[in-house]
Amino acid sequence: MKNGDCTKGGRMINESPPANGNREKVKMTSSVLKHVQVHVPFPLLKEKLLSMVVRERVHPEIGFSHVALDGYSRADFAAVAERLVGEGLPVTLHAPFVDLRPGALDPEIRRVTAARLQQVFDLAPLFRPRSIVCHPSFDIRYYVTAERLWLEHSVETWRAFLPQAEQMGTIIALENVYERDPQELERLLAALPSERVCCCFDTGHFNAFATTPLDRWIVSLGDRIGQLHIHDNHGRMDEHLPVGEGTFPFAEFFRRLRERGRRPIITIEAHSEKNLWRAVKNLEDMNLLAILETDPC
Repeated sequence: MKNGDCTKGGRMINESPPANGNREKVKMTSSVLKHVQVHVPFPLLKEKLLSMVVRERVHPEIGFSHVALDGYSRADFAAVAERLVGEGLPVTLHAPFVDLRPGALDPEIRRVTAARLQQVFDLAPLFRPRSIVCHPSFDIRYYVTAERLWLEHSVETWRAFLPQAEQMGTIIALENVYERDPQELERLLAALPSERVCCCFDTGHFNAFATTPLDRWIVSLGDRIGQLHIHDNHGRMDEHLPVGEGTFPFAEFFRRLRERGRRPIITIEAHSEKNLWRAVKNLEDMNLLAILETDPC
């Protein structure tokens, strides 16, 4: 494993593959895995989990940090992609986000951000992803008097990637993180009316950081929600608990999406294998996927 880079959001994912008892539990809930993606950082996938992913038919959302992008060769990426594509496993990608600002006021920051994002878009022909998840990175603490400029610069950044998304047949999924309300994401998506751009609604980020009701987010973004990141917390911090072990109202949310005719890509974001298998079991026990009537990936 290179540079210990098995992190997302600063947490380490380093558990070994599940013991036999856990494997039996997974087999009982394997139908869930046919309908979801599972987030896994590229170094962990390559160095430790690729065989398990193939064996258990896990559909990976592959996370790329700056460490992974600089620490591996294109041949490394191609070898993993060839294995996944050859096995017929649907893939999504997660672009790097730490320190990046697609709507930055400083043009040099935007230039560096675009260059990092381009590294992931350059890998898309190898992995053939259903989507590429990216962070718009709006934070009112930084842009409290510059919302208009942030929007203008963000639109410029994302428009530059639209031809590549169109050519590769993939979707740019813009994820909520620290946004307190949906207003800025709503404006950004309205300025990018392409079918190649959607909202990736992150349930845990909403629960931890939003200050406006869920209904407001559904009304504002619901028709553009094309992907979900599902994990849970108790509304105070981004704990990345398994679905159903915090306070996010998953059943209500899924029912509201179904009412709007949405059938998004669903991605489990677990920060350990143990939490992954718990999330899979909870999804089955709560019968959440049936609410959305999801098709296999």
